[in-house]
Amino acid sequence: MPIKVGDKLPTTTFRVMTAEGPKPKTTDDIFKGKKVALFAVPGAFTPTCSNLHMPSFLNNLAAFKAKGVDTIAVTAVNDPFVMKAWAEKTGGDGKIDFLADGSADFAKAIDMTLDASGNGLGIRSKRYSMLVDDGVVKQINVEDAPGKCDVSGGQALLGQI
Repeated sequence: MPIKVGDKLPTTTFRVMTAEGPKPKTTDDIFKGKKVALFAVPGAFTPTCSNLHMPSFLNNLAAFKAKGVDTIAVTAVNDPFVMKAWAEKTGGDGKIDFLADGSADFAKAIDMTLDASGNGLGIRSKRYSMLVDDGVVKQINVEDAPGKCDVSGGQALLGQI
């Protein structure tokens, strides 16, 4: 059953790029004691993800902070090298936390996987956004199709805080 409002995030580990290379970062490291706006994309560098979803959060950084959000993070079923390159390309490096979920462990744990094998992409994450407060989901917005960014964009989540 997909994660829903009121659920606590399961314990999983992402990979993040650091100056020393990829390092593990657990859900506790990211969410414990913090208010986090998390969004997920089916793949870094894909058109909807790069042209709509990412800008909808980058363009609203100050507004999220003004509403008490400590961290804005994005996750995708990509490796940390791809996520780092995407962070640099989008201008999100140092502004948004880029969480690599290379084996889809997090996406599977919250039942938000998308089978994109028909397009040669394998198992990916559905597109969604959520507000997480101290590890508990307070809002969640899931798109009904991977190419849409209607309900999961930054403006939509910002309006729910």
